[in-house]
Amino acid sequence: MFKDLGIKGRVVMLTLLPSCLLALLLGGYFSWLHFQQLHAQLQQRGNLLAEQIARDTARPLQRQDLPRLQEIIQQALQQDDVRALRLSDPQRIPLLQAGPRLQPSQAPTQGWHRVATGNGEAWRLLLPILDQHLSITPTRGEEQLLGWLELELSQERALLLGYRHLLGALLFSLAALLGGTLLALRLGRAIEQPLQHIQQGVARLSEGHLDTRLPHLGSHDLDALASGINRMAESLQDAQEELYNSIEQATEDVRQNLETIEIQNIELDLARKEALETSRIKSEFLANMSHEIRTPLNAMLGFTQLLQKSSLTARQRDYLDTIEESTNNLLAIINGVLDISKIEAGRLILDNSPFNLRDLIQDCLTVFAPNAHAKHLELICLVYRDTPLHLLGDSLRLRQVLSNLISNAIKFTEHGDIVVRAMLEDLHDDRAQLRISVQDSGIGVTEQDQQQLFRAFSQADNSLTRQAGGSGLGLAISKQLIELMGGEIGLESVPGQGAEFWISLSLPLARADAEDLAGQLAGRRSIMLEAHPLAAQALQHQLEDCGLQVQLASSLTDLLEQVGRAASSAEPIACAVIAARLAELPANQLARHVQQLRQLNCQTLVLCPTNEQASYQQQVDEQLPVLGKPLCTSKLQKTLTALLTGHTPGTQHGPLLPGITLDVLCVDDNPANLRLVKTLLEDLGVRVCAVEGGQQAVDACAQQHFDLIFMDVQMPGMDGRQATQLIRQQEQHSGRSTTPIVALTAHALHDEKRQLLQSGMDDYLSKPISTRQLSQTLLKWSSQHLTHSVVPTDQPLPNLSALPLFDAEEGLRLAAGKTMLAADMLDMLLGGLADDRTAIRQAREDNARELLLERVHRLHGATRYCGVPQLRQACQHCETLLKQNAPESGAALDTLDQAIAALLDNAGQLSSPHPA
Repeated sequence: MFKDLGIKGRVVMLTLLPSCLLALLLGGYFSWLHFQQLHAQLQQRGNLLAEQIARDTARPLQRQDLPRLQEIIQQALQQDDVRALRLSDPQRIPLLQAGPRLQPSQAPTQGWHRVATGNGEAWRLLLPILDQHLSITPTRGEEQLLGWLELELSQERALLLGYRHLLGALLFSLAALLGGTLLALRLGRAIEQPLQHIQQGVARLSEGHLDTRLPHLGSHDLDALASGINRMAESLQDAQEELYNSIEQATEDVRQNLETIEIQNIELDLARKEALETSRIKSEFLANMSHEIRTPLNAMLGFTQLLQKSSLTARQRDYLDTIEESTNNLLAIINGVLDISKIEAGRLILDNSPFNLRDLIQDCLTVFAPNAHAKHLELICLVYRDTPLHLLGDSLRLRQVLSNLISNAIKFTEHGDIVVRAMLEDLHDDRAQLRISVQDSGIGVTEQDQQQLFRAFSQADNSLTRQAGGSGLGLAISKQLIELMGGEIGLESVPGQGAEFWISLSLPLARADAEDLAGQLAGRRSIMLEAHPLAAQALQHQLEDCGLQVQLASSLTDLLEQVGRAASSAEPIACAVIAARLAELPANQLARHVQQLRQLNCQTLVLCPTNEQASYQQQVDEQLPVLGKPLCTSKLQKTLTALLTGHTPGTQHGPLLPGITLDVLCVDDNPANLRLVKTLLEDLGVRVCAVEGGQQAVDACAQQHFDLIFMDVQMPGMDGRQATQLIRQQEQHSGRSTTPIVALTAHALHDEKRQLLQSGMDDYLSKPISTRQLSQTLLKWSSQHLTHSVVPTDQPLPNLSALPLFDAEEGLRLAAGKTMLAADMLDMLLGGLADDRTAIRQAREDNARELLLERVHRLHGATRYCGVPQLRQACQHCETLLKQNAPESGAALDTLDQAIAALLDNAGQLSSPHPA
């Protein structure tokens, strides 16, 4: 509050506050002192009056002259301040009393004491009347008590005098304070007015009126302050004039410079337009070249994959693998050229398509295997069992990053091994947090060099650049790509002990392909020999994923002994997998052991470094399968199946959605690509209508409804966008439901997908197209957009009695030959079956169609991993009818409920998924 007061208020407060406090203290003190004096005077008068009355009443009291006593006390009552009197005998028995009746006193002895009366307070004196009061001169000797005198004095008059004195003091104090206030106000005004002049002058100066000057203020100090402000104003005025002059000169200079800059801007604008035009021509050229090159590459890769599905010799399969690898390398070069353009323009857009993580890592290692084996390095791939394999993301960019890390590890490692690990860090409902690391046993990286490692054109040791080569851009690009994917990349290294580059990445989960690695290998026994511990662990996992029961051997002698002992048993060892090196196991020695294994009816698969594969193949046996390390799991499964069953397994797909037939329209102006896509779709069990132009596609859609359309974008005449718009107009006019249209294009520009979606298309596939991409697209859009009849609505309910309630062999096959896994999957299904039945019934009663379809779909998915054909067929048929909103869905739900009840009733007999 004191801070809010002005100078005048502060002067008044500082003047009055001490005066008030002093007046209060002095007034209070002197008033208290006056009251004390009045009380003392009252008691002194009382003492004198009491003594006088005692002397006057001593003789009559001795004589018991009551009239005389009455006269004396009546006269005494006339004295000022006397309120009442009472005479008592020696025993304190009242004799006479004058004035108001005295209340009994609590004082046990003589003297003054304060008593309460009806009108306030009074002082009472109890005085003994002795025989010495008979004479004027006091006598010595024993005093005789004649009686008691009680005198009560009123203090009203004393209080009245005190209050008068106090009132006078207050009036005097108020007069003094009023005078002080007037004086303080005058002093405050004398100080405030000059300060207001100063404040107003400073305010005008701050508003820019620099010609303002302060007058004399009538005080030496204030005049000095005003003089200083006036000098400051003069200085500011001079500086302002100089500034105005400088601004005028600078404005003139800027005006001249602007004319020059305007001319330069015109020249720069012309140069910018030329650069934009050049960039547009460059982008258009790259897009056209990409389309022209990707189109034949799509056919080359597609038909190579189709040819690989047929029956081929090992030599022919190797030739096709070489063609496929070379085509992929050419595609990678094209992608690299496009990457340069996108990175320069800041328009690098990531793809989001399904891929298999294990296949991706193994393919990367296979590409660099010759370089690693030339340096006698061991390449090892460890994908932990709990790691999800089917993911969504940009597999080409991830492959590019891994390839760079593996290539660097090989460059800077002279001996030892390189291990690529993939593990799961965290798993959510639809996303997986992964950690992929590349660990080597090379020279390592110092802590100082690690800070420079991910910068462009930088390497840990420039002296190594001449030895290993490289521009130093790989790690910088890898870091940018991983960060675009929303992940992190880092390094842990100890100089001289190797380095470990790691990637932490979160990717969405993709729908798993219906792949069966176990196949016809489930339950067969095998034995393996691998000297390297980590390589042995990786190989064992691969063999178990193929469905084999794996035994380990410590040496060739031990391997032969175990195969020999098992040959006479009920379950002989069917296959031996031997990892060999020429330095440790010559080809002629290996040939003898292979012959011995054949005599024991045990087939042999030889694994060796890629640079030794030809030597083993020529010297051992032309028919003996010799594979280069590291192995791809899919290739290992195909080779073992061919070795043990006598025929090469293809990758033919059955119907993608059993019981459902899809009608698909395929549009492409390139006959080879059109034939390829049609063949791939037909292999997936889809009915395909193929046309070679946009107008033919519009006419086909007018005549027939399709469940899905694959539309090429760049076509002569009517292109894919125009055809899509016409199809959408047809659907709108006819009132038909919207058919999903998926674009097929070889373009790879950043805004391609956005433009395609804006034109009315629903999805996007970039050429070259694989079977995996087509199957994922069919599964995606068939589950989201197929609302038309894909099977006749009058199809009869399936005869569930013709199907077995439980198929142990099928359950074991679906679990990749793992008995414990098959048992766990069946237990999980049976454990939640009662809750599923209750939820389906409740959703049916509530007429919640979406919830009902979701519960049936979830149960259908669970049956896909267990050997329960009857329940699976009932779920499939029920889900199909619910999607069509067919009237027969009610009967299908009844059939499904019966199938669930039958399985629950027999749950106790299904304790083991393996046949007894």
